[in-house]
Amino acid sequence: MTPGWLGPQIARLRGAYASGRLSHALLIHEAPGAGGEWLAAWAARLVLCSSPPEAAPCERCAACRRAAQEQHPDLMFVRPLEASTQIRIEQVRELAQELTLTAHQGGYKVGILTPADSMNRFAANALLKTLEEPPQGTLLLLVASQPSRLPATILSRCQRVQVRAPERAQAIAWLEATRGSGDWEKVLTVLGTAPMTAAATDAKAVAEVAAEVRRGLEEAAAGEGDPVATAERWARSELPLRLTCVENWLTERIRGRLAGGAVFTEVRAGAHPRGHGESLDLRQLFGLLDAVRELKSSFDAPINRGLALESLLRSLETRSS
Repeated sequence: MTPGWLGPQIARLRGAYASGRLSHALLIHEAPGAGGEWLAAWAARLVLCSSPPEAAPCERCAACRRAAQEQHPDLMFVRPLEASTQIRIEQVRELAQELTLTAHQGGYKVGILTPADSMNRFAANALLKTLEEPPQGTLLLLVASQPSRLPATILSRCQRVQVRAPERAQAIAWLEATRGSGDWEKVLTVLGTAPMTAAATDAKAVAEVAAEVRRGLEEAAAGEGDPVATAERWARSELPLRLTCVENWLTERIRGRLAGGAVFTEVRAGAHPRGHGESLDLRQLFGLLDAVRELKSSFDAPINRGLALESLLRSLETRSS
């Protein structure tokens, strides 16, 4: 089902293709999970479709069907390899070499890099030559939620297409139409208004993990529970989702402190216990948030994630002054 919020972008690309004005390189700047990769795949079907431009993509011809299954010989996806968070130079070189070959169907050859902002600097430099001297009939589609991480030399050679997050109600309606009923409101609260990310999950499982993480954090903030066992359990299962839940929990408390005017470290007299998380001032909360985000981006690094999580949970423990 076509996401309704992508209608303007679809119309723009279709019009450019039909009039022969489609750029050889498009940077699809998406809000995370808002459909940037979906739009890139649609654009690939648009130029590979056997139908006339005004009727493409027909979604019925062999080219459309093969492209939809990522099995078209003239369509290449470049993603981080399994267990990696980066697109590497070898992958980009392989793409560049493939794009120089004659298209199997005599039309376009298409390369989709997603997320393009995961290219390391060597891969980005390797892509630059292809962007500067693209082979005839080439379409490069770069999907990125943080294009600022790409070199300016790449950004300047791409035409940008913006994909914003849809309204919450629109996202839920699309999820119900494509995935069926579920607690999508709760899933989007955890993941943000990222319907494409939500569509790839089990709504019930996400809600259960979110509730478990919240309990664990509240226990840690109250000086209860077993931080070692909790950290080991979290590190073994659904760690990216759990870290997102931790990030949300910390963000809630930062917003609460800011709304309450707690800008400076709170100093208390006496030895009475505080409420959940009260022993942490804003600086500490922001520090923990940075640590969580660093952990989310370090899946390539050989670190002890269980130990990092245990340290975070212990930092949440309430203390008497």
